[in-house]
Amino acid sequence: MTVAAIGLDAGSTTFKLVALDAHGAIVATRLAAAEPRIEVQAESLIAEVLAETQSPSREAVEIVATGYGRKLIKSASRNVTEITCHARGVFAELGRPGTLVDIGGQDSKVIKIGERGRAVDFVMNDKCAAGTGRFLENTAARLGVPLDELGPRAMASATEERISSTCTVFAESEIISLLAHGSELPPILRGLHRSLISRVVAMIRGLGLTPPLMLSGGVARNEAVRALLGEATGQTVLVPTRPQLMGAYGAALLALDR
Repeated sequence: MTVAAIGLDAGSTTFKLVALDAHGAIVATRLAAAEPRIEVQAESLIAEVLAETQSPSREAVEIVATGYGRKLIKSASRNVTEITCHARGVFAELGRPGTLVDIGGQDSKVIKIGERGRAVDFVMNDKCAAGTGRFLENTAARLGVPLDELGPRAMASATEERISSTCTVFAESEIISLLAHGSELPPILRGLHRSLISRVVAMIRGLGLTPPLMLSGGVARNEAVRALLGEATGQTVLVPTRPQLMGAYGAALLALDR
């Protein structure tokens, strides 16, 4: 169980860690809410994992950081973009090239994965929250619906309300107006997910879809996102077993390469 490499993914909402042994097997993982002091959180989780696995000194472990706050982790050997890390991690688990959608808390990315898990092209939405996980989080909080219930409630409806606004703030106002005029919540939630998916699908079409279609990031756990994305693209959506950890997993694999 000795740790040889660690990947850190300092996301805007969650902090992820994956530790590998010298053979590339996962020996420890961590998933926690992101704290303001990223470097301190990173050091705490690294120390915890090394103690848990009875690993040798910190100096014997290669560490690669990725994610929104990767450049703040000065103790990492190097930092690498989420695009490269998610591509590598998903390829290592699913074993095939194709098109990867990563819907994060702060941005969304569509990545074309080539042979050996290399990212060969990508498009990214980092200008507006309407196509990201933050869009769902903010709306869930405003409506008082637990985040984990958004998907099931949306899929419980056979109909959907159209959410036409392309801005998170205006979309929220539109939802409140629909409720005030007597619309039921499940169709509104289904329309909310449709609005997010429409933005993601536009990105996919802009890049060009190379099957299979894969999904990573925390939003991949949302059943409505998976179902509506598959419906909109006509593809079966493949999801890794631990989609939230794919960035950290890819970073750990890159660390092991060194």
